[in-house]
Amino acid sequence: MARDKELTRQRLIEAVGTALSEQGFQGLGVNAVARAAGVDKVLIYRYFGGLPELLEAYGESQGFWPSREEVLGREVAVVKALPKAERVEAVLLGLLDALRHRPQTIEVLAWEAVQQSPLTQRLAERREAWSRQILAELFDDAGPEDRSLLTLASLLVAGFQYLLIRARRGTVYGGIALDSEVGWAEVRDAIRRACHAG
Repeated sequence: MARDKELTRQRLIEAVGTALSEQGFQGLGVNAVARAAGVDKVLIYRYFGGLPELLEAYGESQGFWPSREEVLGREVAVVKALPKAERVEAVLLGLLDALRHRPQTIEVLAWEAVQQSPLTQRLAERREAWSRQILAELFDDAGPEDRSLLTLASLLVAGFQYLLIRARRGTVYGGIALDSEVGWAEVRDAIRRACHAG
């Protein structure tokens, strides 16, 4: 019985991502999630209390935002031993690759850019908590002289998130082919160059 409950909870969490991928944030609702999960919508209220709490659980899942391990692809200690610019590069390239495989997350980012709601706020808070954890674990040795490098990292994340949003509907931005691996290789190369420019 407890196992069935946990499986249903997990199906509902995963169904949020499915509903986002299929209908976007505008189409996200209790009925859409229940339909995607193949369960009665009453289970959303029983297991989570409502859609906001279910979205919070989704925000905590790796289906929404990648884990530190997925982004880094190796142990924290290995990355932390790198020079700071290489640490920033590792985080940014890993995050870009992980987000490219999360169309539902890109839908949330797109929706958040045009409309704030308690639901998008919860998911934004989850991302900010993730960023604070990365900074604490990988850059606890950063001093005031490193502030511009970390600010550059934030600008680069904002830039490639925008490109990912644009890639949903368009194929080219600023001469970058967003619908090809060649274009994304150019983005990756630009990130590398920017990280080592200082």
